[in-house]
Amino acid sequence: MQNRIGSIVRKGKTLFLGLMAVLVLPFGISLAEDPPGEKSKERYSWRNAPRHSSGLAPDPVENRDQAVVMVMAADTFGWRSYFAVHPWIIYKRAGETRYTRYDVVGWGSGNVVRQNYAIPDGLWFGAEPKLLADHRGEVAEKLIPEIEDAIKSYPFPREYRSYPGPNSNTFIAHIGREVAGLNLDMPANAIGKDYRPITNPVGLSSSGQGVQANLLGVLGMSVGLEEGIELNLLGLNFGIDFNRPALRLPSIGRLGMDSVEQVKAAGAENDTAAKTESAKPVPEPSS
Repeated sequence: MQNRIGSIVRKGKTLFLGLMAVLVLPFGISLAEDPPGEKSKERYSWRNAPRHSSGLAPDPVENRDQAVVMVMAADTFGWRSYFAVHPWIIYKRAGETRYTRYDVVGWGSGNVVRQNYAIPDGLWFGAEPKLLADHRGEVAEKLIPEIEDAIKSYPFPREYRSYPGPNSNTFIAHIGREVAGLNLDMPANAIGKDYRPITNPVGLSSSGQGVQANLLGVLGMSVGLEEGIELNLLGLNFGIDFNRPALRLPSIGRLGMDSVEQVKAAGAENDTAAKTESAKPVPEPSS
């Protein structure tokens, strides 16, 4: 009997240590790649952090005849950047020479869904954004009305919680569910993307092409073509992407191929108008 109990205890310890390693290792890799004090953005406060153009979005004037839809995400500000990202969506119809941007920003009161809170492809308080979705031409033109309807139908326009949600990732994930053609693949460190009210625990995943079961964004599972297989434990996501091979890990997001090819427009660093815009004072970021 004692041997049996001892065997169970040893297996329990092994399982516990394995779980701790899975939880801690991604955070350790994130720290190793970007040690505290060495991040260029840590030299800034939220008051003076750069927010100029990253060059990801094509020039809207030069591309006036083309519709564009893009989803971007950048590390959150401060210590939270080791754990989570802040996403947003931009779009323009053919014939337009300006982008419209939407994201959720939690500071202040009232509606947290903000239109044109910052420049379309600007750094998020010093953090370079990455592409999560990129559509051009007729495909983008058809997506825009669906995106606008999804924005209007967001169920938490006056609620915000950094953890476990609803937050900025919950908002973009909602758009992804409503607009399957967006082919949105949100990274594992988009904490809040899996948030679902307890009255609606089962439904589409954030890609709009998979299925998901989740309790308040802290316990669940997603399976889909875009996100692969992903487990959610206490808001931390672990999984594997088969579509563009990569591991899906907390803190890191993706370890492998990017979900969308990352591009940068020439001359973005000299975007004087964008840098002027970035100098305007803004309230402290909540994500």
